[in-house]
Amino acid sequence: MKTLEDIKQLLNKHKKEIKEKYGVKNLYIFGSYVREEQTPESDIDILVEFEKGKKTFDNYMDLKFYLEDLLGKKVDLVIKEVVRKELKKYIYGEAIKS
Repeated sequence: MKTLEDIKQLLNKHKKEIKEKYGVKNLYIFGSYVREEQTPESDIDILVEFEKGKKTFDNYMDLKFYLEDLLGKKVDLVIKEVVRKELKKYIYGEAIKS
């Protein structure tokens, strides 16, 4: 089972490609992996911040599939700008920049 450190290392190793190919400004990990509560069935929660003008449906979907292939797990990809107000404090409070 992957750990938070495994995920961070993989994302950092592919950071340049992720930024250039999908227009990503920043990626943050949050959820069960950050809290060390993951199970074998857990997905990986990732918050994405796109560069200005790069937040497109195609970039979002292509990034989601790329991350799932890279990490070998289902990814719950959340766009930073559209996080519901009532969830911001929870997500931003535990998010770790990769």
